[in-house]
Amino acid sequence: MSLERPVSPNPYLFLPTVPTFTVTSTDVTDGQPLKLEQVNAHGDTSPQLAWSGAPEGTQSYVVTCFDPDAPIPSGFWHWSVVDIPADVTELATGAGANDASLPGGFHVRNDGGGLNFMGAAPPQADQVHRYYFVVHAVSEKTLGIDAHTSPAVVGFKLAFCTLGRAIVMGTYQW
Repeated sequence: MSLERPVSPNPYLFLPTVPTFTVTSTDVTDGQPLKLEQVNAHGDTSPQLAWSGAPEGTQSYVVTCFDPDAPIPSGFWHWSVVDIPADVTELATGAGANDASLPGGFHVRNDGGGLNFMGAAPPQADQVHRYYFVVHAVSEKTLGIDAHTSPAVVGFKLAFCTLGRAIVMGTYQW
């Protein structure tokens, strides 16, 4: 069976337009391959992310990692951290290990079933996969959800309260 298929578009181009702000990382270089530590088979270590310039009125943040290139129509959510307090502007390398590693907020179950960051895990010999690390500036202090909420519902709620978005995208191919 072949996995050949068209490359999925950038999913963030199909969302309502919001202002952008800055996200940087010592672990992810935009458009470049991820470090092995960010790969599922090599440790599931979440990257360092720092952000600045969020829009006025930001009450909290949500950080996500999404792979639109998974061989399924819905893509694959590798990471969702919600309700990060507005005064937090950085997640350290490895903060995605569990809720205790976070400076606030909590994990929502990833598509692999865990309450943590799940590293890149594309099928062997598949096309290059893109991993969108996104910081969402949110107009509410809380999304009003719990850890059992799906990442799809997180995305739906974000459609109504995202003030701004900062994106850095890494790649990986097995």
